Amino acid sequence: MKTKPVLTLEDVKKIAAAAEAEANANNWKVVISVVDDGGHLLWLQRLDGAAPISAHIAPAKAKTAALGRRESKIYEDMINNGRVSFLSAPELEGLLEGGVPIVVEGETVGAVGVSGVKSAEDAQIAKAGIAALGL
Repeated sequence: MKTKPVLTLEDVKKIAAAAEAEANANNWKVVISVVDDGGHLLWLQRLDGAAPISAHIAPAKAKTAALGRRESKIYEDMINNGRVSFLSAPELEGLLEGGVPIVVEGETVGAVGVSGVKSAEDAQIAKAGIAALGL
């Protein structure tokens, strides 16, 4: 049997706190989500003023990054470059930049998805959250 690292609640809280700090430092009103490696929601945080739709988009971005084991931006780029067939990929709904996988010891253990500002800024917040793990 193979063993692998998994996210703990403490890890998720660290990620969320660091992501929130990054968003607040820039006065960005966003939704922050964290999922496990199967795309299951572990954390959802809607900052004051964030658009209601972002509470649906952020977890979708995170799930896409976790299941695909790559940043959700990769799918957005593929679609924008003409590979529109990816719009029909099962279980992948957040095909926008802002979903970032959490990789520990070469294993994807989950992902962070952020929605509410420009996509590159969403990704910046997600990466700031992941950086809190000190990987």
